[in-house]
Amino acid sequence: MNAFQPAALAPVTAPPFAMLLREMRVLTEIRRGWRMGPALATSHDGRGRPVMVLPGFLASDVSTVMLRRTLEAAQFKVHGWGQGRNFGVRADMLERMDARLDAVQRDDETPVTLIGWSLGGLIAREYAKYAPHRVERVITLGSPFSGDLRANHAWRLYELINRHPVDRVPIAVTLTEKPPVPTFALWSENDGIVAPRCARGLPHESDASYEVACGHMGFTTSPDSIHAILEAMDA
Repeated sequence: MNAFQPAALAPVTAPPFAMLLREMRVLTEIRRGWRMGPALATSHDGRGRPVMVLPGFLASDVSTVMLRRTLEAAQFKVHGWGQGRNFGVRADMLERMDARLDAVQRDDETPVTLIGWSLGGLIAREYAKYAPHRVERVITLGSPFSGDLRANHAWRLYELINRHPVDRVPIAVTLTEKPPVPTFALWSENDGIVAPRCARGLPHESDASYEVACGHMGFTTSPDSIHAILEAMDA
């Protein structure tokens, strides 16, 4: 049985439709981020610490290339999640994550930082609860781990593709429960896909939250988001 614990938030709904339309215009800013991102990180020294970046719903490692290049410029050892498109939660999700970590940690068992964008952040949080000894910290980017799972513009498509309700996934989860590792949440009032309060969460649901100014599509490319990610990496 799933144990989705309701957060003590006033009723919250998905962002206004006008904000969703604004996300489309962000695509032009993403191109600029491809040039700016790595330059923002060159003064940072991640000391070769391992990082894995998990994509959002319906996205693949292609969507996180720029962020991974930025983290590489910051001297981290960076990996994609290596599982194709993220279609949603599957019954063997945690086992598949284990297999991926086996490959990443084959020569170095140093715990890995998981950075998850949107749905990828929910998967990162749940895996950190499942195997905390393998995870150094979790950073979520606009991930709706708190409050109403339908306070976003993706849940209907998620249910259509996965054939299960968004709040009854095929593994036991407690989304609002903080993983037993340092956990940081990036959120934005300009998010046009996920309700900001759901991505920010309550104080006990993460160790810290960082407000950034980008839209949902900009979490992996905007300068303020990149700076917040690097800050969370060193917190």
